[in-house]
Amino acid sequence: MHKPIAALAVLLTASVPMGSLVAQGAQPQLVSVELSSFKFAPAEIPLRRGQAYRLHLVNTSGGGHDFAAAEFFAASNIAAADRGLIVDGKVKLAGKQSVDVVLTPEKAGTYALRCTHFLHSGMGMNGRITVQ
Repeated sequence: MHKPIAALAVLLTASVPMGSLVAQGAQPQLVSVELSSFKFAPAEIPLRRGQAYRLHLVNTSGGGHDFAAAEFFAASNIAAADRGLIVDGKVKLAGKQSVDVVLTPEKAGTYALRCTHFLHSGMGMNGRITVQ
């Protein structure tokens, strides 16, 4: 009688993408990124495919910034509760605001990161997310 239940559990597990299991079952690793005038710290963010992360974005300046990485977000499994924080491939932060986004990168690659506010990227507010 227990064999059908076990078989069903195996079947259901096999139909769920691996990244979804990691995002749901693993404790996300904390990655803090500071947004200031006019840089990201760190500007180089190394991540591993399939590992769950909690991006802790902190705007230390008084003015607004954003964490724009549309291709990275599109290639990641975003926690359902955090999907609304990402609009048009970016997370907006008001002055002195912090935002957490839980996600699991699903595709290896190098992704551009920038602030889309007027002249911010031109003044050095750029970075790179590398997923291995």
